[in-house]
Amino acid sequence: MNAPVSLPVMSRHETGVLSESFFWGTVTGSDGRPGIPSGCKPIRRKSMKFSRMASLVCLLCLFPFSIPAQAADSLRISSTIGPVDAGILPLLADTFSQKTGITISMEKAGTGKTLKKAESGAFDLVMVHARKLEDAFVAAGFGVDRRDVMYNDFVILGPAGDPAGIKGMKSAAAAFAAIARAGAPFVSRGDRSGTHVKEMDIWQAAGIQPAGAWYEVYADGAKGNKATTLYTDRKQAYTLMDRATWLTLKDTVTVVPLVENDPIMLNLIAIIRVNPDKFPQVHKDAALKFADWLVGDEAQTIIRDFGKDTYGQPLFFPNSDQWHARHGK
Repeated sequence: MNAPVSLPVMSRHETGVLSESFFWGTVTGSDGRPGIPSGCKPIRRKSMKFSRMASLVCLLCLFPFSIPAQAADSLRISSTIGPVDAGILPLLADTFSQKTGITISMEKAGTGKTLKKAESGAFDLVMVHARKLEDAFVAAGFGVDRRDVMYNDFVILGPAGDPAGIKGMKSAAAAFAAIARAGAPFVSRGDRSGTHVKEMDIWQAAGIQPAGAWYEVYADGAKGNKATTLYTDRKQAYTLMDRATWLTLKDTVTVVPLVENDPIMLNLIAIIRVNPDKFPQVHKDAALKFADWLVGDEAQTIIRDFGKDTYGQPLFFPNSDQWHARHGK
């Protein structure tokens, strides 16, 4: 691809018509007045415009330029925070870009905000993890083609001393109820992120509307799960957190998983393409190509192995329909 070049800026009387000085250069006659180079015949006024236009065409042929293609060569992703902070989405994006030449930019926010930003048509694809919000996004016509990509799970973190006595419980809802009865400090992200939505699902399953001095909505919850975990550790409180975040921080915090492996705490992560019929400006071909690649064996294998060497276990697990069809569940 030719590198873009800047064309000369012409004055208003030159727009669309090259002036003699631009085409010929500045020359003078024997009397010192501007003239025409020797060997060149004067151009008649009636043919001047045609000649100047022909000169412009010749100039463009001598100095070709190109406008960088964006629709085919770039992709804009709005993602929930966890996959970005953990490093899996940047790794997948970089691998895809190296294979295809498609550049990827991404922004991270809680799932609620991620979907809200995508409602403007400013993104081509979202990665999210709150099924109720995802379904509403698609039902409203903002998104199409939801696909499962990967999963991990949530755990209930708390201080090793466990003042609420929840360690080893099999039910997340029962553990939440015990925390509420004990009035033990609990930290919530409170930001309509996927983590917050899952937390509220568990409170609902417990039949409890959390409130009181023991229940704190973290003021900076929108900064993500890492910030929330660090704050919970400082407060020596309980919180609901995805396992991947805890694994990346386990050497720097003292809160530990106390309740895990309840099916309600599965954390399903999906992609949704922004609807090209509603937003014709989206990079639909790049989004479809990335979506197809994410659910295929190459990307799913990257997901399967991510984190094993560093943490002794994967941070995420492959979850596409294509993966399960080939390898089982």
